[in-house]
Order: sequence, then structure tokens, then C-alpha cells
Amino acid sequence: MTATKGEFFNPAKLSSREKAEATDHTARAIIAAEASARDKKTEKLKALRLQQAAEAESEAAPAKKGRSPAKAAMKRP
Repeated sequence: MTATKGEFFNPAKLSSREKAEATDHTARAIIAAEASARDKKTEKLKALRLQQAAEAESEAAPAKKGRSPAKAAMKRP
């Protein structure tokens, strides 16, 4: 099992059109993968933001207390 030149190098030459198509295909695949990852991250962050907003809303809205009767009586002249 000796290594030959034919095993490592492609003897057929690619045309410039085939090279361009291969490059285009690879570039589009990379761009699509990045867009997919960005969309996943955006959805995850949006869900976390909505969850934090709901938690903050429930904590920030305690029942409002009215004035105590003693303070209300002191206020009247």
C-alpha cells in the first residue's frame, strides 16, 4: 500500500464555473448556518426578557395601602 499521487491530488481540472459554484455553495451554507444561530439566540433572549418582565411586574405591584385612620384624623383641621 504505497501512497500514489493519484490518491492525494485530483487529476481532473475543475473549470472556473465549477470552482465558483463550489465557493458559492459553501458561502451560502455558512451564511445560512450563521443566520439560524442568530435567530435561535434572538428567540432565547426574547423569551428570557419576557420572563424577567413578568417576574418584575408581579414583584413591583403589591397592594396599595391606604392611609391609617390616625393620620387621616390628624390631617383634618
